[in-house]
Parts: sequence; C-alpha cells; structure tokens
Amino acid sequence: MLIKEVLEQKAKNEVITLEVNKTILAATQKMCEEKVGALLIVSERGDVVGILTERDILRFCAHRSIELGKTKTGEIMSKNPVVITADATLDQAEAIMTEQRFRHLPVVAGDKVIGLISIGDLVKAKLTETAVEVKYLRDYIITA
Repeated sequence: MLIKEVLEQKAKNEVITLEVNKTILAATQKMCEEKVGALLIVSERGDVVGILTERDILRFCAHRSIELGKTKTGEIMSKNPVVITADATLDQAEAIMTEQRFRHLPVVAGDKVIGLISIGDLVKAKLTETAVEVKYLRDYIITA
C-alpha cells in the first residue's frame, strides 16, 4: 500500500498549518480545536519551515510554561522536517518514523505538502491491509 492511499482513506485530510510568528499558546489552542497532535509551521509565504508536535510543547512547558503566550512557534518547532512522498510505501514510512522516533510525517508532491500522516494512520492502514489478506486466504482455503 502506498502513502497516497492512506491519505485517501483519512476522513479529514486537511493539512493544518500555523504561521511561524504565532505563539505556542495559539498553537496549543489550534491543536485542541482541530483535534490534532501536530501542526506544520509555515513562513509568511506559506512555505513549510517546520513541524510542531505535542511533544515539542510538553518539553517547552516543563521548563518555561509561563512564556506560552509570548514564545513564537518558530522558537521550538522542529526545523526542516523529514518528509515522504505520496508514492512511498507504508513500510518506508514506518521505517522513517521508527528510526527517527517521529509520530507525524508530512507528505509531499514535489515541493507542495499534500498531507500529514501519523503513526496511527499507518497502524490503521496495516490492520486493514492484513484483514483483506486474511479474507482472501480464507476464501482461497475454503474453495481449494
């Protein structure tokens, strides 16, 4: 299965972004509103410049929570996020996420972001793929 198929199966495949000059508090509020665990951080021109995750915010809060309303997303985001193309396989995405210890991975077509997949999306897709294989194997055994 390819990543583009995972994106097609997602109920809501909207890429949620926030500008690099917005505060961590604004980012936290947007994550809560959108019910997401990561935001792609974009420049004033709309180019992706980083990714901000729940984990980034928690690490920040552990030491500087009083500054949530002042600190900009660009100060704590992960810069130059690792990306994957829509034509990559689930196994390739899983390998990147496991090796790099990421839970979110932007999906690109050329230089344009077309989606964001989570480890949960990969698990769901793998379970679906496995269920289909089991069904076909059972059908084959019954008819053999």
